[in-house]
This record gives sequence, C-alpha cells and structure tokens, in this order.
Amino acid sequence: MPEIPELQHIARVLTERLRGRPIVNVDIQKPIVIRLPREDFEAGLLGAHFDSVERTGKFLLFRTNRDSVMAVNPMLNGRFQWTAEPDGKRKAHARTCFTLTFDDGEDELGIRYIDERYLGKVYLVDTDELDAVPVLSEQGPDALDPALDQDEFLRRLKRYRGQVKNALVNAKFIAGIGNAYSDEILFNAGIHPFTRISTLPEERRIELFDAVRDTLEWAADIAASEIGQSIDRKPREFLRVHRKGGDPCPRCGNPISEVAPNRRVTSYCRQCQPDEQARRSVP
Repeated sequence: MPEIPELQHIARVLTERLRGRPIVNVDIQKPIVIRLPREDFEAGLLGAHFDSVERTGKFLLFRTNRDSVMAVNPMLNGRFQWTAEPDGKRKAHARTCFTLTFDDGEDELGIRYIDERYLGKVYLVDTDELDAVPVLSEQGPDALDPALDQDEFLRRLKRYRGQVKNALVNAKFIAGIGNAYSDEILFNAGIHPFTRISTLPEERRIELFDAVRDTLEWAADIAASEIGQSIDRKPREFLRVHRKGGDPCPRCGNPISEVAPNRRVTSYCRQCQPDEQARRSVP
C-alpha cells in the first residue's frame, strides 16, 4: 500500500510533469475503479489540464483548471505508471484501468492507473464537493500536517483504547500511515505493536508522536531518491523491520518477529519493543 513517503514524492513528480498540459485522450479499460459514469469521467477530463497534484493522507488529488478534482484512493495495489520512459514506450499492464494522454508537443506523455486487485477508487468531483468523497471526508488530520502538534496528537489519541498499531493505521485518527510505516514508527519508538493505548504513560505517547514525524521525514527522503521519475516504484528494501521477519534487528541483532493477525503482517523486535509491563519491570 503506498503511504506518505511514496505518495508525497509521486504527487510532486506528477505536478512537475503534468501541470498545464491539456488532456487529449481518456481511455478507460477497466471502469470498475471509477466511481461515476464513464461518459461523465471522460467529458470531465478531456480538454482539461491539471494545475497541481496534492497528497492528503493516502489520497492523490489532481486539481484541474475546471475547478474540479480527480481524487484517487489507491488502496492496496493502485499505482500510476508513465506510458513511456526515456528509453521508449512501456507495454500496458494487464490490470490497467485507465490511461490519460497529454499534449506534450512532439513527444507522447501519458499516465496509466494500474490496480492489481481493482480495489482502488477514483472520483471526479467539483472542488466544493470534495467532502462528498468517501473516506476522504472522514479522515483525521494528515500525519505531517503542521497543525497536528504534540498536544493535538495526544488529545486525539485519548479517544482510542485498542492496540497502538490499530490506531496508527486508522485514518480517522491520523491519515497517511499504513501497515509498513506503522511498523517502522513503532520500532523507532520502541513500542510493542499490540500494546493497548490505555497502558501507555504520557511520556511514551510523546515518544510515539516524535517517532511518527521522525520516521516519515526520514523515509520520505529515501523514497524520493529511490523512486526518482519512476512513479510506479514502491521501494521498501531500506525499511528496518517491516517484512524483515527472521532478519537480525538493526539495533540488537535478535531475529525480527513477524505475525499476521487478521491477515495483516506485523513486524517487530521483541527485544527492542517489549510490552509495557515487561518494560516497566526492568530495573
């Protein structure tokens, strides 16, 4: 699932390459992901251009010169791909849902939206109707929103009594964090992923807040470097614990544990992330 570090860079690259270029063709191959009639989607985009592409939470918002927004929620497997790279055209993926082609003078410029499981959702709404987009309208503040300061984070966290990882991936708490970076955040904070929030003292909650910012900012720089212009890439090799089950912990050297409750893989170090009761018992 693409998360803040990848999507933030992808939004920047898309803005740089697409801004102001008229859309000359809308080719819908798999309309299942598009949440409006195909003829309305085509008419709403054909001849328009994007002024900017923004990220909020795990959404990409393509703002047009028609005071409308193409809102994309890529979910688990959705991603964009250029139709051509410097070394030539790229073969269309079998799970391509739609392709947008832009006027780029003599060279072809196009993007495909690909979704392996057709779980993503794409909307086209007027700017003043963004609140009608499901999930987008329900999510909490973005995890990197400057307005989400320590006090606001702690205030919002008090509403939750379940496990700390479940809160981090809950977009109604804060938006933009998924399975991969929740593991990394909790590793950096030294917090066991299945710790109940009610057992976390305030100083540990503050450490969690700091880890959210530090981890996402650290990962954003690396993700941007590794993705470059290849917006369909999702680099994760540099992560310290996520999906590294059995590998030595980069801190203590003990094997990283990996479990999958509810079919969601959680990776953590039992030594560096003890449960709170065990942690407090250490002299």
